[in-house]
Amino acid sequence: MRQVLRAAIGLAGVLGILVAVRLWLAPGEAAGQLGLSPTGPLGLATLRADMGGFFAAGGVLALMAAVRGRGDLLVAPLLLIGLALAGRVVTVVASGYSADMVPPIAIEAVLVMLLYAGWRVLDR
Repeated sequence: MRQVLRAAIGLAGVLGILVAVRLWLAPGEAAGQLGLSPTGPLGLATLRADMGGFFAAGGVLALMAAVRGRGDLLVAPLLLIGLALAGRVVTVVASGYSADMVPPIAIEAVLVMLLYAGWRVLDR
């Protein structure tokens, strides 16, 4: 069980890092797939810094937690993804539901459960 959990958390970490790299290398394309459009150099820098940094931090810490088998390293990614999910729920309440919101909400909900399980099961 612990090894499967570590592998799943490691995979989530690698995927987070890959999203960050994509945002750093091709921010306009990545943003378009996320429903965003950068305007000028500031918009591109914001995508790279804020969004890329978000995914990189969560991915690196999740991967480190998986490699080291340490649940305490999952607090920050759990907080990041949990707050992102909370922001999506606020959007649904404030702006209404849209079917294209379902995949990111589902992914974030699964990640929150996975990271929480890792935090509970792995050594702290």
